[in-house]
Order: sequence, then C-alpha cells, then structure tokens
Amino acid sequence: MTLEQLTSLTNNMATSLTLQNDPTLPQGYVKVNGTTSATFTTSGITGNLVGNVTGSLTSGGAITLATAQTASGTLVDFTGIPSWAKRITVMFSGLSTNGTSIIQVQLGDSGGVENTGYISTATSVSGAVLTASSTTGYIISGNNTSVFTHSGAVVLSSMGGDLWVLFGSLVQQAAQTSYAGGSKTLSATLDRVRITTVNGTDTFDAGTINISYE
Repeated sequence: MTLEQLTSLTNNMATSLTLQNDPTLPQGYVKVNGTTSATFTTSGITGNLVGNVTGSLTSGGAITLATAQTASGTLVDFTGIPSWAKRITVMFSGLSTNGTSIIQVQLGDSGGVENTGYISTATSVSGAVLTASSTTGYIISGNNTSVFTHSGAVVLSSMGGDLWVLFGSLVQQAAQTSYAGGSKTLSATLDRVRITTVNGTDTFDAGTINISYE
C-alpha cells in the first residue's frame, strides 16, 4: 500500500461502527458514524459492504424456537409462524399414541390446515423394511403401534412460493429407524403446522413436540 493510499484510508475511516438488530423483524443493520450503511434481511443485503468482515456474532441468532407442547388429544397445533420463515424443524421426544395410525405432519395457512395434496412416503427399518405413503399429510414413519415412542425431527424447507418439501429421520422405540420425505403446495402463505395421525382419532398419550423456524 502506498503512502497516498494509507493516508486516504485513515482520513476516511469510520469513527463509529455498530451492528444492531430490529427485535420485531428478521433483520439487522450496520451503521457507520450513526448512519445505516447496510441492512441485512432474509432476502439478502441492502447497501454496500466493501472489504473483509472478521469476528463473530454471539447473540440474536436467526433461529426462533417455539414453546414446547406436551402431546395430548388428537392433534397438536403450532400457529403464528411468520411469513418470512423458509425452514421449519418439527421435533419429537418420546411421542406415542394409543393406537396404530401413523403420525403425520400437516401444513396450513390463513384458510386453515390442509389435508389433501401431499406426496409423502416413509420407511421404517428394523428386522424388516416397512413402507407407507399418504396424501393427507407428511407421515413420519412406515408403521406405528401403541407401544412405539418416536424421537427425532423432520425438516420442512420452502422451494419458493408455497411449495414445501420435507425430509427427516426418527427412532421408534430404539428398535426401528424411520426415514420420511415428501412435498406439498399450499394454497397461500404457510402460517401453521399440525401434528396428528392419519385416521385423526387416535390420541397422543406421551411425549413432547416443538418446532423452530428460520
């Protein structure tokens, strides 16, 4: 670097550089000398950043964890998911039902939860390979019994618009491993997730469910 370049850099160096977030929105700001220089959102960066950024961000992460729910009744709903969410993780710990109907995840929007149009398959592997499919929701396993408990997670990812795909893996009663996948196009912007069973009448009798979104 020449002396002229060094002098120019020193004369134009910011005296105040801050990084802050807006707690009401999924975005942050870089301010130089008190003036917003760049805005970070889920869609990208607005503004100009020149040079290298080093260091770390230690708080205010982009993942939002909902309030865990103890599973009971015929369904568990999570509502109020913001429109900017592009990935949703549904987590299960010790989840079980009183019957044999397979547990499934359904999506919804302002018009309610949708129970048609899913492409969903799941396989459970132990001594045998058991596969099932559904069009009423994303099933999370290839089979179910009243003694099984389900622990693991499935991830919903937006492919743009209102198309969502799912993949996931769970352990059933520590004896079977289940793998699930599928897709679904909603009629409007996703704002809720429901966990229920395929027949809709079996009830949850144990376990905890939670979601996170980003």
